[in-house]
Order: sequence, then structure tokens, then C-alpha cells
Amino acid sequence: MKRLVVLLLLLVQYNLFSQDDLFNERPPMFPDCKNASIESQQKCFNENVFQLLFNKFKVPQNVLDDNYKGEVVILFEVDTTGQFKIIYVDAMYDELKDEVERVFSEFPKIKPGIYNGNPTFKQYSITLKIPLEDKVVETQDLRQENEISKIERQAKLEYDEVNASIKSFSNKSYSSQLNIPFTHADYSRFDRSMNLVGTNSHTASKPFVYNDVSKYFDFKAETEALKKETSSWVGRKLWNEHLVQVEANDFWFTVDPILDLEGGKDTNADFSTTYNNTRGLLVQGGLGKHFNFYTTVYESQGRFAQYVNDYAESLKAFGPDPAIVPGRGIGKRFRTDSYDYPVAEAYLSYAPAKFINIQFGHGKNFIGDGYRSLFLSDVASPHPFLKLNTSFWKIKYTNTWMWLKDVRPDATVDKAFLTKYMATHYLSWNVSKRLNIGLFESVLWTNSNNRGFDINYLNPVIFYRAIEFETGQGAGNALLGASAKYKWNDNVNLYSQFILDEFSLTDVTAGQKSWKNKFGYQLGVKYFNAFKVNNLMLQFEYNRVRPYTYSHNTIVLNYGHNNQSMAHLWGANFSEAILIGRYHYKRWFGNAKIVLGVRGLDYNDGTDNFSYGGDIYRDYNDRPFDTGIKVGQGNKTDTFYANLQGGYLINPASNLKIFTDITFRNFNPEVETASAFKSNTVWFNIGLRTDLFNWYFDF
Repeated sequence: MKRLVVLLLLLVQYNLFSQDDLFNERPPMFPDCKNASIESQQKCFNENVFQLLFNKFKVPQNVLDDNYKGEVVILFEVDTTGQFKIIYVDAMYDELKDEVERVFSEFPKIKPGIYNGNPTFKQYSITLKIPLEDKVVETQDLRQENEISKIERQAKLEYDEVNASIKSFSNKSYSSQLNIPFTHADYSRFDRSMNLVGTNSHTASKPFVYNDVSKYFDFKAETEALKKETSSWVGRKLWNEHLVQVEANDFWFTVDPILDLEGGKDTNADFSTTYNNTRGLLVQGGLGKHFNFYTTVYESQGRFAQYVNDYAESLKAFGPDPAIVPGRGIGKRFRTDSYDYPVAEAYLSYAPAKFINIQFGHGKNFIGDGYRSLFLSDVASPHPFLKLNTSFWKIKYTNTWMWLKDVRPDATVDKAFLTKYMATHYLSWNVSKRLNIGLFESVLWTNSNNRGFDINYLNPVIFYRAIEFETGQGAGNALLGASAKYKWNDNVNLYSQFILDEFSLTDVTAGQKSWKNKFGYQLGVKYFNAFKVNNLMLQFEYNRVRPYTYSHNTIVLNYGHNNQSMAHLWGANFSEAILIGRYHYKRWFGNAKIVLGVRGLDYNDGTDNFSYGGDIYRDYNDRPFDTGIKVGQGNKTDTFYANLQGGYLINPASNLKIFTDITFRNFNPEVETASAFKSNTVWFNIGLRTDLFNWYFDF
């Protein structure tokens, strides 16, 4: 009897253990799986999930039209209440992802999975074949509660959760702190919108950031208006979108190729064709709401019109490389008569508060409302800079610190180019709804007495002239300037600049045209929607700069970088008149430009080696006389330049354009020298270009 009781107790214990084991763990349960055996419940769950998917899923029409064959990988969860939830979907088409979301939203609520007798959530992955196949696909259970810990499970799902955070691209660049790439033609699209009577905008300090311009110009509306209807991936990337565009809640970025592929003919050149072959990459994006980044890398080879090649070689730096491609950088010899000129530009942009933007990078800046700038221009090569833009009330204050190079042999030490520094202040004040005035100052200095980057010039609210006296008058070169803009009405703007390098009141009142009166001025007008033609902008501008402006008796302290001017392309000792017309209609555009000018060049012929004030890389003490100084003195040269361009915007996202243009140039010095000789150029060109910066060939 005793043995029988023990046996019965053992049987009860075994039965209880078996029952506990049966309900220890099971998958989520559909109603028709209730009577399935433990071993069959997972299979029953798989069949139900697939059948629901197969019955409800409708392949989008554009996927069918493309005859797409592939897979949709779905990561989903059944939570502790039995509710289905999508975690992540990997598919080639956004429409496939949207369809998966729709189907799962219609899944019924079922009994949740069980672990240790308690409801638990279960995660699975399933692969759906496109076109749909009428067969059950096994789901993979991603949760092994009895094998791995909770922290391990989270780690294993981390990559998928990152993928799950990706959402449809909405182009956050339009509200970002990124710069709008500065080209005169593209800026004319929103120039009128920013200059309407009554706006509190500031338009001189360039490039603009998208967040500032978006208050006046609707980039998204323009993008939609230009959008081409296309359903294929290739069509979208060619006509409408960035090549790569990724967005999540707290970051976004885009990647685009850069192209500048051109071919042409200079009728005045000995060689057969001109060309430019640029390939590169552009990466930009944002982290959070206040931090943005931008980088471009270019690899280029080119041979330009003969007068451009001659000018590039006249800029030659110390060393074996034969040229500096104007506006770009040092050009190595490529083949026998071409240049290889790699360039990289990048910056970080941060807005810690609504009223301030800080940028640090390698690139170019511009101050002014005109085509030219007498303050700070973008005609020289890119360089390192730190910029601080502060906006409040009716004020915008721009501080820029730059690291420049003097690449002349005389300034080179141990085969290293000399570094010089430049700091600028520009204060823009909207006096009224129509009138804006600006105050400008800049200073250049070098590492004299091993002072390096002088901390005195980091102060953003000082007058540089006073600091120049404190550090020694020969230690720097300070310039002052003023600007004004008047909005005649919504369609007509008047603008001006005045730059003062040196001024002697005594000499002015003496009326003898002293060399010390080094100054220049600009007068201009813009006419938007000219003659009631929408999107037609006409511009007239006159610039005049007296001899020896921007130069210095210590040459390294001149207003230059990489043997190029940091202000006007022509240096000094010139006057010019410019007429520009710009028009765009949908994706089509046309630009026309005429430049008429008089310049005073040096002779440099061995018998007359005086500086007549046009070359800012000459010591002004080499002048031939102190009085009677006038614009155009020296080897007087008449210049005529005309350019007509037309094209089509292929992709607004990357600013890829196809264009053709023709250039006429007549350069006529009174006396021909080795560096200044008569030439007549007709230059035809056609190309495919990612338009991100200004080319200046009007010298």
C-alpha cells in the first residue's frame, strides 16, 4: 500500500510538471489555432500571418509597371495585448512600405505569446516575395527569452531600430542653417522677394542661409512647380531628387555627384578645343535642428580660352606648378597644355540661438548687393574662414576672420607659402522700409614679431584703425567702407559702395590728384520683372577704383590671396560699366552680360618698370609721381566683354544644368607688352554643370 501511494504521488508530480511545461512558452495565438497541438501552434501562426498578408496586400501600380521582382522584409511585433505592430520594413519602393503599414493596421487583435505563464511580446521577421507567391513563408522568431538577456535582445535589435527610424524625405535643407550655394544667376530667383518694400531683410552678406531666405521665398512651392511627373527610380533621381537622401527625426543627409563637363572652341587659340572635366562629390546634412554640415570635393582637368590660360599662368605661385586657375586653386600641368586643379570646400554651420549663426570652413564669402564687390568678393581661391552672423531688431552684424596665402617666391620660406590674416566687420542697418546703410572695415596682418593670429582682432565690436595704431602702423593694413541701398519700389533697387584705403584731406583740398587718395565707389540699379515681364531682371552697375587702392608698401599686406584680389577682379586703377539681364521660365534660363571698361596697366618692358597703381601686388612706393594721379594712367587698356548663355535646369535638387554660351572679348592696350597684348576672342562653349559657385572670365 505504501509503495502504491508513492507511485501515485510521482505520477501527479509528473503530470503537474508536464502541464506547467506545456504552458511555459507558446507563440501568439489566432482563434483557429486554439485546438492545435503545442508543436503545431507556431506553424498555425505562420500560416495565418501569411494568409492575411497574401489576401490583403495589393502590389502598387508603379511597382507592377516596372515589372519589379524582389523582396519585402518585414520586422513586426505582437505585444502583450496581442496587437500587431510594424517595427521596420525594407523595400525598394516607398509605396511597398506604405502598403505593408496599411495591411498590418488591419490585422486582428489575437492572444499574446506566453512565457513563464505570463503574456509577453514577440518579434518576428517575414519575407514577402514580389510578385506575390501563394505559399507560406516561415516567420523567424527574434525573441529567445530563455537563451539571451533583455540587454542582449536590445543590442541585437539596435540596427533594425535605427533603420526603423528612417522616414520619407521632406528636404529639411529649406529650413536649415546651410548656405544657399552662391551664384549670381540663382540668387536672382529670390532677389526681388527679399527686397520688397517693408521687408526687414539684409541682402549684402553672402552666401545666405536657407532659414533666412525661406521667410521671403517658398522653396518647397518652387520645387513642386518644377517637379516632373515620373514613377521610376531612375526618373526621380535624374529629374527631381538627390541621388541619396536619408531623413530621420534627428538627422538628415544627402549625397550628390558633382559634374562640370564642358567642351568648346576659342577661335583665337592655337589649340583645337577648350574643355573642362570636373568630377566630384557633395555631401550635406543636419544633426538636430541647429547643426549642419556641407562638403564638396572636386577633381578637375581643364584647358580654357587662351586669354584665361594666359591669366592663370600670370598668377603662378612659387614652385613647379605653372598656374593658378582663377577662383579655384593651384593648377598642376596636365598633358602638355592643360591644368589639373583639385579643390575642396567644406563648412560647419551652427545656430546656438535664433539670432546667431556660426560657420567655420574652407570656402569664400561676398559682401555687397552688386555683381562686383569693393569690400569682399568671391573672385579669389577658397580659403579657411570663421564667420559670425548676428541678427536682431533691424541690424545684421557679420564678422569674418580669414586665413590667406601669399604665394610669391619672395614671400616663401622653406618652400612653404606665407600665411596672412584678414578680419572684417560689416554692420547692416535697415533705417526704414526702403533705406539700408552698411558700415564696413577690414584689416590684414602677418606673423610679424611672431604674433600669429592677433587676438586683438578677435574682438567683434572694435574699430580696426585704432587697433592698428596700438600694434604699430606698419603691422597691418586697414580699410574702411560704407554702403547704401534704396528700394525705389518693389521692382527697382538702387545700391552703392564706397571703399577707403587711404585719404588725405590736405591733398584733396590742394586739388592736385594726390596718390594718397586711394578710394573706389560703386553705383548700381536692379530692375525686377522688367517691363512687366515676370522673372526678367535687368541690372546696371558702374565701378571706379583709383590707382594704388588695396596695395601696400609691404606687399604681403595687400588686399590679396593666392595672387588674386580679395575685392574687385581687376585690382585697382580702372573704371567699368556692366549691364546684365537674367530670365528664367520654369526650368529654362537665359543670361546676358556686357562689360565695358578702361584699365591702367604697367608697362614692365625694361625701360619703364614703374607701378601705375593697377597691380595690387606692387609696392606703391614704385609710383612714377605723387600728384596728377588719375584712373586709367599707365598703359591705358580698353576692355569689352560680352557673354550670352542659355540652358535648362535638369535637376533642381542638385542644381544640375545643361547650357551653352558664347563669349566675345576685345582687349586693347595702347602699348603691347609681354603681359598685355591685343586680342580678340570668340569662345563657344557647351556643357553639363552642377552649378555651385561663380566663374569669373570677365577680366
